[in-house]
Amino acid sequence: MMQISQIGLQFTDWLQLFGHFLMLSMLSVGGAISTLPEMHRFLVVQQHWLTEAQFNASVAIAQASPGPNILFIALFGWNIGMNSGGMLPAFIGVVASMSGILLPSTTFTFLASGWLHQYRHLLVVRAFKQGLAPIVIALLLSTGWIMASSVQSEHVWLHWLVTGISAIVVWKTRLPILWLLAAGAALGWFGFI
Repeated sequence: MMQISQIGLQFTDWLQLFGHFLMLSMLSVGGAISTLPEMHRFLVVQQHWLTEAQFNASVAIAQASPGPNILFIALFGWNIGMNSGGMLPAFIGVVASMSGILLPSTTFTFLASGWLHQYRHLLVVRAFKQGLAPIVIALLLSTGWIMASSVQSEHVWLHWLVTGISAIVVWKTRLPILWLLAAGAALGWFGFI
């Protein structure tokens, strides 16, 4: 397991963090979670600003918390800042990562939604919306693969089984996802997974 000591980020590193999330903002068609594999590659594998455990914990905590699921990006920035030297860098990390991911997509969404609504009857607009569905599904599958592949357990097959059963239940029933999250939490609490 890789340990991160004080990494002491420079101004250019913070700009790089901001710029990377700025770029990912326009790629996150299915939400920020759809670009999680690229975030993992950049933050954990390339820059070594986060450990696997910090990366996975940030995503898990944000997904389990009430509020928008984009909070995992704030946690990435927070953890990078804490690894860099404490509270002030942690706040800088939150601002750099959140403003990077929110500025372009928010601006684009505001401008494009008016245009798309005005021309919603056009075939090209309807085709564009339908064409995005497979892209979003593929990005979410790759996200699931990254998260599941990092499991360090002697019973990895059990994690894959729970994932498969959950996917089938979501696909074939109208059971609220919160029930599946509660079931997963209970399985983890009692040590089954």
